[in-house]
Amino acid sequence: MDMHTVVVGTSGTTAEDVVAVARQGARVELSAAAVEALSAAREVIDALAARPEPVYGVSTGFGALASRHISPELRAQLQRNIVRSHAAGMGPHVEREVVRALMFLRLKTLASGHTGVRPEVARTMADVLNAGITPVVHAYGSLGCSGDLAPLSHCALTLMGEGEAEGPDGVVRPAGELLAAHGITPVELREKEGLALLNGTDGMLGMLVMALADLENLYTSADITAALSLEALLGTDRVLAPELHAIRPHPGQGVSAGNMLRVLAGSGLTGHHQDAAPRVQDAYSVRCAPQVNGAGRDTLAHGRLVADRELAAAVDNPVVLPGGRVESNGNFHGAPVAYVLDFLAIVAADLGSITERRTDRLLDKNRSHGLPPFLADDAGVDSGLMIAQYTQAALVSELKRLAVPASVDSIPSSAMQEDHVSMGWSAARKLRESVDGLTRIVAVELYAATRAVELRVAEGLTPAPASRAVIAALRAAGVQGPGPDRFLAPDLEAADRFVREGRLVEAVEGVTGPLA
Repeated sequence: MDMHTVVVGTSGTTAEDVVAVARQGARVELSAAAVEALSAAREVIDALAARPEPVYGVSTGFGALASRHISPELRAQLQRNIVRSHAAGMGPHVEREVVRALMFLRLKTLASGHTGVRPEVARTMADVLNAGITPVVHAYGSLGCSGDLAPLSHCALTLMGEGEAEGPDGVVRPAGELLAAHGITPVELREKEGLALLNGTDGMLGMLVMALADLENLYTSADITAALSLEALLGTDRVLAPELHAIRPHPGQGVSAGNMLRVLAGSGLTGHHQDAAPRVQDAYSVRCAPQVNGAGRDTLAHGRLVADRELAAAVDNPVVLPGGRVESNGNFHGAPVAYVLDFLAIVAADLGSITERRTDRLLDKNRSHGLPPFLADDAGVDSGLMIAQYTQAALVSELKRLAVPASVDSIPSSAMQEDHVSMGWSAARKLRESVDGLTRIVAVELYAATRAVELRVAEGLTPAPASRAVIAALRAAGVQGPGPDRFLAPDLEAADRFVREGRLVEAVEGVTGPLA
């Protein structure tokens, strides 16, 4: 497969495919097998539509209105109406990458051959993605059951040539104009097709997949910054010995300890915990970093398991089963995805919390083992990183608020037909905020720890080769080292980009080889 093209078949979509389409603008193609499956399932729906008996989603209303049988001459209107009426989102526009992930994942389910839409509907969705057209989707409107109805409806509206969308130039225009400009014919929806475009966990799943990708980078970054802080605090790396972690065999714990040990290899700063001021053990935020980081890693592993299962799913209601059976179901309920989204927000908050504690320790002259107050050049005249820690602490408190689960809530809708909902979309939206905040928190520790290590160098100590590589790369990225007070915000933003773009991990891996 061409690295710039993702081929959508009847199964086999991966998290890497989602990220490629959502963030990298990869093109999308339907496989021949997917087109064949679409056509076969459509034949089943056409046969049901011709029968006098009502079939949910084909010849009936929806939700609490499912008891009404819809005559053939009104069914196209029915499908248009469900899209128009369900496109009822409000609030800020959702990010482009989220909308692209949402559309791609809905296309993945259409291509499974379980939804009953015609191949031309799926092709139109692929054409819209490939043209760089992004429907305007709003932040509020989904209860996570029946899937992400309002967000998906806004996307379906674009396929019909209605509503608003953002062009590849970033300008919002009427969707019909954008389709015409790219030679795309709007779809005329037939039986079940409007419903099939709306029933899915695609928004929350797309945000989960991207959050997992970001958190994988962040957890490796946090292993690195924890190691840098341990080094700057003249801590001991003996607590990272593999045999200690083997007797408590949580996989993530061993991985984090191993990463930290590799970062610290060759350091002349570690092991001085008995020198200037005798201490038997390092503080928990230093000594227990592998246990906390590792527990988060194990949570990510659970999140990947759930995401992979959902990527293998065909979520719609009703669905076309092998042999031509069409059955109603509840697979659109977002609980499995919602729970893990909330779980990830919890571990993100705790990782932020332990990270901030190490930063505070680096800045406190009573606990930093000889470092100057606030890592200032001339304490009193200079405030050093005092307020950088304030910013970090504010972010930690925000992450704690965002860790309150959304999935424990439910609010009845659709005249009590949909009387228990997942709130998975809300869980996903707040996790995105958590990931963004956590990136900044890790960046502040990086900024403080590298400054502290450089101050140790001024004392005549030699840091690990990996630490020296991080400092060199960070300084090359425009982040300044120790010295008198200066406008600090640009340095912190540059450190944030350095972490966010994966350059911290790259700098270390240039010395250590790939980290886990």
